[in-house]
Amino acid sequence: MGKTLLKYSAALLLVILASCAKRGNITGGAKDTIAPVLNASFPKNFSTEFKGNTIKLTFDEFIKLKDLKKQLIISPPLKNDPLISPQTPTKTITIKINDTLQNNTTYSFNFGQSIADNNEGNPYNQFKYVFSTGKHIDSLAISGKVKDAYFKDVESFVSVMLYDVNKNFNDSIVYKQMPRYITNTLDSLKTFRLENLQAGKYLLVAMKDYNSNNKFDPKKDKIGFYKQFISVPNDTVYELELFKENLPFKAFKPTQASGNRLLLGYEGNIKLKENRPKIVLKNKEQLIPSILTQLPKKDSLQVWYKPIKTDSLSIEVTQNDYKKSFTFKVKDQKKDTLNIKIAQQGTLSAKNRFTLESATPLVKFDSTKMSLVDQDVKQVPFTTEYDEFEQLLYLNFQKEADKEYLFKLAAGSVTDLFEKSNTNLEFKINANALENFGNLIVNLQNVKRFPVIVELTNSKGDAIATTYTDKNTSLNFNLLDPAKYTLRAIYDDNKNTIYDPGNFLAKQYAEEVIYFSKEIDVRANWDVVQAFDLSIPYTPEPKKKKVKKKVENKRK
Repeated sequence: MGKTLLKYSAALLLVILASCAKRGNITGGAKDTIAPVLNASFPKNFSTEFKGNTIKLTFDEFIKLKDLKKQLIISPPLKNDPLISPQTPTKTITIKINDTLQNNTTYSFNFGQSIADNNEGNPYNQFKYVFSTGKHIDSLAISGKVKDAYFKDVESFVSVMLYDVNKNFNDSIVYKQMPRYITNTLDSLKTFRLENLQAGKYLLVAMKDYNSNNKFDPKKDKIGFYKQFISVPNDTVYELELFKENLPFKAFKPTQASGNRLLLGYEGNIKLKENRPKIVLKNKEQLIPSILTQLPKKDSLQVWYKPIKTDSLSIEVTQNDYKKSFTFKVKDQKKDTLNIKIAQQGTLSAKNRFTLESATPLVKFDSTKMSLVDQDVKQVPFTTEYDEFEQLLYLNFQKEADKEYLFKLAAGSVTDLFEKSNTNLEFKINANALENFGNLIVNLQNVKRFPVIVELTNSKGDAIATTYTDKNTSLNFNLLDPAKYTLRAIYDDNKNTIYDPGNFLAKQYAEEVIYFSKEIDVRANWDVVQAFDLSIPYTPEPKKKKVKKKVENKRK
């Protein structure tokens, strides 16, 4: 009996010890999801007759400041940024104002999502500290939304501004002065609300302010505006469209790229042939023949000329009313030479032309020295076309799917500006099979006016194919690579065949752009018929918030 009891006692002791030896993870309780709370402020929030330059904010827990420069919006703006300290975790932050405040003015400090608790990062969303240097807090407000005039989605952190319309007002105010009031669309919002406003007449402007200086720089910034001055108070919901202005043409002093080529930097839009500048190159009073071409993927032009022994040259650049002259020294440098290569790689699609690019401008062509044969060595009829500005030689012929071709340039087929001709050249061309492509038929509905530019775009907004119509509503986009596309329609009101943005000083809005609401899936060997109703505006889907999955540690 005693031995049996001893056995059971020993077994029970082992079970207890084994249970104690198992380790578990301490959960620490529920995750903190509560934002910090403002316990006290000095002076109190919404104080009037503010006289000092220091503000203290005390919270119920340790907080940290995140992305303060981008998130904090002070309205009206201050010339000098306030000093906000400390930048380390704290329960109390101090704001020191380094400006002279305006009399009888309500100021708001909107911290956006920059204040968050130190442990979990829960933001104190849109916390505002407001005070007035006068006897009352201004309480009027206006609201609206911001969109991009051309692209499907607008960028984040767009500033929305109000400028006083008074006896000192002029249109140059957006370039030189701070706005009276300002707010920001922040990260995920495309709507805005300007609060704590005084009654009055204002100019309403939206700006993607890349310089973060509250002033419009047409070289970098996008702008949107409301044509008419607005009065506060009112209950209008405003819509502002951002666009990047076309800069007026401007040329910069040329640099010598080689012994027979200059690079001429420029600003402005020269997509249209009629907008390209004219060049006159001279050696003293002697006119030097030259050819003007585009430097690929750069805002620079190439000025080609036959080498000449001289110390300096002059160049005159004109474009419409613009005229500028430069003089520059000429150095003895290595010269560019003729080189011809294929412009595109891979299999040639049925809709694309076979293209060659030349390192120097071509001036003479002898088609009798060119030939095109198929894989059965049969002669294939063709024509050529040369784009001097882009230095591209196009080959036009009737392609057949899944066939190979050989394009031969015998010696002397082409000659460049410097009287250099090609040696024997051969280029293989592989034509892709038709069943590897898809077709899209777009039927436009509710077109308000013609002409209309319809662009087929990829996910980045790049135009893959473009159709221009002045009456037809059924448009074909044939031989497309299988992919997901969307559609963009542009009302071409000035009938110049391209999209034109607005202009602030001219009080001109951008040409109207309508996006198709969904992606279109074009598959190989498929024909897709898609209706595009231009009366239905595109509405971007709201960003989905990322939800962190709660991970629980269970005790084993």
